[in-house]
Amino acid sequence: MKRFFALISFLFIIQTSHAQLFRKEKVTYDANQGRGSTDNRLLRWGYFLGINNYDFNFDYNEDLRDVYVKRSPGFSVGLIGNLRINSFIDLRLEPGLLITTRELHYSQTYFTGTTFKSSDLTREVKSTYIHVPLLVKISTKRINNFKPFIVGGFSTALNLSSNQDNPEDNSNGQFRTKKNSLFYELGFGIDLYLYNFKFTPSIRGLFGIGDELVRDKDPNSPWTSNIASMKTRGVFINFTFQ
Repeated sequence: MKRFFALISFLFIIQTSHAQLFRKEKVTYDANQGRGSTDNRLLRWGYFLGINNYDFNFDYNEDLRDVYVKRSPGFSVGLIGNLRINSFIDLRLEPGLLITTRELHYSQTYFTGTTFKSSDLTREVKSTYIHVPLLVKISTKRINNFKPFIVGGFSTALNLSSNQDNPEDNSNGQFRTKKNSLFYELGFGIDLYLYNFKFTPSIRGLFGIGDELVRDKDPNSPWTSNIASMKTRGVFINFTFQ
């Protein structure tokens, strides 16, 4: 019975949204309690929920087998501050909390001539980021109740799960990454105008700028010696409400 009511509710929401978005006249976007549209306000606020999928991009010193990265979907939540520049350009700050996990799998070729256990071939990298991007949003002219846009900019992140200062390294099972990282971001999305708020699905790619690997004390470490650089890359799917 619960599933039946959930299905009915979902279909009702879809039908209502469809009716609002595809009607001939524009929906009056009014999330300001009846005091007029907020779309042209200098400052606007909102929040986002989403999923993320993080990866690592490796550069190597020698031509050995790549380190395989097993990715897991993560969760994103945060706030939005939007500064209107003109009808087509906005400056946006999106501080958020992002949680993700990656698992690194090493080939046995990295351990040639050494004694190793099966657990040495795998390292788990858990990350909890305080992520702060500063973005420029460039929109098209509003088309009925749609407004497509592209977005790009730079971001920084503090990894609360970083073990950069841990004196133990991979010889004790500790794969270490740096606390602070810089990225550039590119993406696109579409603003959907509904009666009481603006709903925005978007997709954005994230690309690390600097090396994030903390190397082991042993210069010949099988886990870090062949890695010239390790940079985060990721994909976000966000759902924004304003």
